[in-house]
Amino acid sequence: MKNLILLIGILLTNTVLFAQTTIKGKVSSEGMPLQYANISLKNSKIATISDEDGNYFIQKIMPGNHEMVVSYTGLKTRTKKIMVTDTTEIILNFDLKESNTLDEVVITGTLKPVSRLESPVPVEVYKPAFFKKNPTSNIFEALQNVNGVRPQLNCNVCNTGDIHINGLEGPYTLVLIDGMPIVSGLSTVYGLSGIPNSLLERIEIVKGPASSLYGSEAVGGLINIITKNPKNAPAFSADAFTNSWGELNLDLGFKGNVSKTASVLTGINYFNYSNPIDNNHDNFTDMTLQDRISVFQKWNFNRKNNKLLSVAGRYFYEDRWGGEMQWEKKYRGGDEVYGESIYTKRWEILGAYELPFSEKMLFSFSYTDHDQNSVYGNIPYLAKQRIGFGQLTWDKKIASHDMLFGTALRYQYYNDNTPATAEESINWIPSLFVQDEIALAEKHKLLLGARYDYNRNHGAIFTPRLAYKLKINDNNIVRFNTGTGFRVVNLFTEEHAALTGSRDVIILEELKPERSYNANLNYLKKIFTNNGNFIGLETSAWSTHFTNSIIPDYDTNPNQIIYKNLDGYAVTKGISTNIDMVFQNGLKVIVGATYMDVSKTENGIKTRQILTEKFTGTWAISYRINKLFLDVDYTGNLYGPMRLPTLGELDPRKDYSPTWSIQNIQFTFNKFKNIEIYAGIKNLLNWTPNKGNPFIIARANDPFDDNVKVSDGNTNDPNNYGQKGNFVPNGQVVDTADNPYALTFDPGYVYGPNQGIRSFFGLRYTLK
Repeated sequence: MKNLILLIGILLTNTVLFAQTTIKGKVSSEGMPLQYANISLKNSKIATISDEDGNYFIQKIMPGNHEMVVSYTGLKTRTKKIMVTDTTEIILNFDLKESNTLDEVVITGTLKPVSRLESPVPVEVYKPAFFKKNPTSNIFEALQNVNGVRPQLNCNVCNTGDIHINGLEGPYTLVLIDGMPIVSGLSTVYGLSGIPNSLLERIEIVKGPASSLYGSEAVGGLINIITKNPKNAPAFSADAFTNSWGELNLDLGFKGNVSKTASVLTGINYFNYSNPIDNNHDNFTDMTLQDRISVFQKWNFNRKNNKLLSVAGRYFYEDRWGGEMQWEKKYRGGDEVYGESIYTKRWEILGAYELPFSEKMLFSFSYTDHDQNSVYGNIPYLAKQRIGFGQLTWDKKIASHDMLFGTALRYQYYNDNTPATAEESINWIPSLFVQDEIALAEKHKLLLGARYDYNRNHGAIFTPRLAYKLKINDNNIVRFNTGTGFRVVNLFTEEHAALTGSRDVIILEELKPERSYNANLNYLKKIFTNNGNFIGLETSAWSTHFTNSIIPDYDTNPNQIIYKNLDGYAVTKGISTNIDMVFQNGLKVIVGATYMDVSKTENGIKTRQILTEKFTGTWAISYRINKLFLDVDYTGNLYGPMRLPTLGELDPRKDYSPTWSIQNIQFTFNKFKNIEIYAGIKNLLNWTPNKGNPFIIARANDPFDDNVKVSDGNTNDPNNYGQKGNFVPNGQVVDTADNPYALTFDPGYVYGPNQGIRSFFGLRYTLK
């Protein structure tokens, strides 16, 4: 009898074993495979993760009803019910959609991957879908629809610019590519163009000082441009558009698997604008003519234990000019016809190597070489800059402490032909930093950090940091951040106004590093309605106090730009709100508003800083009409008045800009597989800065100041008339019949683009 029972048990066991089922499939998002997605069987201990191709494999599933759960940070979790019988293999694929929970993975705030909800530092994330709502030829222009971020043009002639965050000028903003600080110095003004949009994975933005992690330049905030992993990129992509002004932009992307251990992604951007237009009738080009090409290539290598090895490089060339309509290259550098001509050549290499240890240790490196050959009228500016950067970090968890230790070395070479650079500048800046993220309790996290830098010109610089996060629940989070920052100024590489026009540049003293002290309070709330709609609300209030500020002084003498450390202090403070709404009927709304007060106080007198607006607003309203296969995007921004750099009491141009807005509409047709056709209108209101002004460029009729009369302050010396800029030192311009407003040539009165209304048409193709 016992033998019979044993035999029956063996038979039943074998039957059950043979009835066990294998489940396999692929996890993807928008056609791209997802690596490290979590796949689990609900109410069991069975779980796995997807491989580099998005594939997963689970064995020994017992018969019965089950639920498969697949999750990936930043994407919506998917659940599928399955009934397992005696089938030996089930194929189950999952396509995850973008989440509306504001729970993306971010790395910029703490130098390590973390869910945005868990990061103690507030980080904003913008993906390619956001920038496609208003297509642009470069990332500089694309950022115009980000709340609190403003691309600022610095010159009416060559249209170079920089990025303002919360009212702070471009040199206070650090721009990273894949975490490497390669857009700085000269490229702060000239290198923000030409990053191929086809390579863009996402952009992460931190508003407020980040000097304790990233060093100098990250005083106002930082922008991290993160490129795609070749494994997750489409095999081929193309995006081309043109507009009624004659601009042409082409973005190409290619992916290839060189071997089982290496994959490569190549991106090419080409932009051309060769159609001089003068709609404001000042005989100067309204928009700079440009011929630009940028080639970017990124390699990823498969290593044991999924250790990271990535290397990327970029070559960038641009030929841009603006000036009098009759300018040709034969006039370059002469004093017959005024033109600003800039040839820019730069190459970059950057990479990351995870050390082959059990500990998480990452070595990151970058090197850039920037060569600029430019002339501003008959004044040459020839500059070379080389920046090398290496950084080693050690990510270590000890009980409730999530530690990050790091050391960095920065090499800076700079030389130009200006009197301010008597000899080439070579500087090595070593750094040490540490960060400790402490889990105080389930809902409380505290982050402490500090950085030590040594600059031979300025000595030791210490920057501490503190952040606190209160996670009330998954839908309500409060963050508080405070810290210090510093910035070592590079005047001619960062201040374009010092090069263009005829204002004299006066440097009164040896410039000391700027220091900042910042506090930021952030509140994030998520609302899910019963009918499936989503609302995300994020509000920040901040205040930053600066000492040793270097603020260009346009007021003391209208014909000079005076640079010195502020004998007092500067403050920027304000409040900002973003609202993100997604409705089940196909409507998406993103609205942002910022109010700020940017001022300086010297000798007890408080004044508003030039080119800083009181308030800004941005919006992106999208609606999908499924029956017509049509997406409609209405985007725009609104800027409040800002104080402008006029040239004295007689200057008839307005001292303050009006409240102005640029609005755009786009229609995207996506019925055909892998193809999107889009068209629309930019600047619907046809707004340009010359509205309400007699002119924008001062003395556009006399750009070399041939007919400007200058007095030494004591006598009107007739010998000073008509000597091509041979002015008396510290002299004052005299009003004459030819020059009734006592002006010199100056294209620096600029706060917005000169391009009016224009239509555009484009085509996107993606082969996944």
